[in-house]
Amino acid sequence: MTSLTLVETPALVLDRGVLERNCDRMARRMTDAGVRLRPHLKTAKSARVAEVATRGHFGGITVSTLAEARYFLEQGISDLTYAVGLAAGKLDVVARLQAEGARMKLLTDSLDTLVAAEGKADELDADFSFLIEVDTGGLRGGVPPESGVLLELGRYLHESPRLALAGVLTHAGHSYHCHSPAEIEQVAEDERAGAVRAAQRLRDAGLPCEIVSAGSTPTAIRAKSLEGVTEMRPGVYTFFDLDQMALGVCAIEDIALSVVATVIGHNHAAGRILIDAGGLALSKDLSAAEFLEDAGYGLVCPLDATRPLEGVYVDSVHQEHGLIAAKDGPPPYDKLPVGTRVRILPNHACMTAAAYNSYHVVEDGLEVVDTWDRINGWY
Repeated sequence: MTSLTLVETPALVLDRGVLERNCDRMARRMTDAGVRLRPHLKTAKSARVAEVATRGHFGGITVSTLAEARYFLEQGISDLTYAVGLAAGKLDVVARLQAEGARMKLLTDSLDTLVAAEGKADELDADFSFLIEVDTGGLRGGVPPESGVLLELGRYLHESPRLALAGVLTHAGHSYHCHSPAEIEQVAEDERAGAVRAAQRLRDAGLPCEIVSAGSTPTAIRAKSLEGVTEMRPGVYTFFDLDQMALGVCAIEDIALSVVATVIGHNHAAGRILIDAGGLALSKDLSAAEFLEDAGYGLVCPLDATRPLEGVYVDSVHQEHGLIAAKDGPPPYDKLPVGTRVRILPNHACMTAAAYNSYHVVEDGLEVVDTWDRINGWY
């Protein structure tokens, strides 16, 4: 074992105690609501995190890449929802994963995709199960709950000899832009009601709709009712971040992820402190800026704590350089001499973690108690 004082920087740090607390809280909430928890592992991309996140539930997960699907299958997790609209050319990989034991649900909102998928299914001698993506306000992918296309897709899947209709899926990504708990609650209800309505329309048309899948972290936490929903797919709740804190979804002590960086210079002329973590190490995501002033590319904490130094933040980034500024006046050069290590709380945990191959796992201290791997890439 080693210490955060000795790891090479920049380094990705995960607090196991905070992670477990976050996951236990969500698991209890979904159990109390009578809803299956299918955590979205696109944030963590780690089998060790999956073990914690699926504890007490049925063990299925959500993935966003086929690389994740293969990785988790190799780690013994076979119930997988691939929650990105399918490109039919990827069915060769899906068929191989299914032949190796994966039970996969695929996603579409396109009849053209289904026609192409049926051709690939015949070519590959494979069967594929689909969820119809429903748009409940996010305006990304999906068909509206009242759309005639919904029934058209459902009928095509139901009548196909190689394709199957598993249910409907929606994602309230627009909850990330709400400015009050009441707004999130309304988005959560729109998400629930839209997915349930789509499912009911399919059933009324004589079509099967077993799965009604919804979920973002804000709506999973703030929803007043989940009646009619069979599963929820939150993801970033495992780690949380400044964006979720700014939304009022979590407290700062719930943020499990941070980046350790080293002070490499003082630029008095510019009024900045340089660190060795830039745009690649922290990401260039500025999502928290919608709600927080002077969050920049992350808040700066002492190495031994995750409570930020007051008014101190990463003001700008280059590829491998970050520049620390202070809200009022020059940054604290005396508190952060060259060689000092700091921890940066990220705006968006999913984006920040994407640059790293592993987590340095700690438990309320500087001692690294374990190293957990993660999967990156697309195939």
